[in-house]
Amino acid sequence: MSKNIYVGNLPWSATEDEVRAAFEAYGEVSSVKLVEDRETGRPRGFGFVEMEDAGAAEAIEALDGKDFGGRNLKVNEARPRPERRPRW
Repeated sequence: MSKNIYVGNLPWSATEDEVRAAFEAYGEVSSVKLVEDRETGRPRGFGFVEMEDAGAAEAIEALDGKDFGGRNLKVNEARPRPERRPRW
């Protein structure tokens, strides 16, 4: 079973490989997805890491509040996105 982890307050210069390397110290990482702005394609400063359960809890504990590229990370278990109403 795997967990989806929210990673916030990332520096805009962060790459998926750098984030993967930080989390791989705690277990096998299935995927890393850094979120980009739809219109500009620029990073939005957050993303998601999917990894197996055992390492996920340890990674959350160890990396929450840690310095990463000059910024303190916000790391926690991702919550499901609430349903959105249509805009029109």
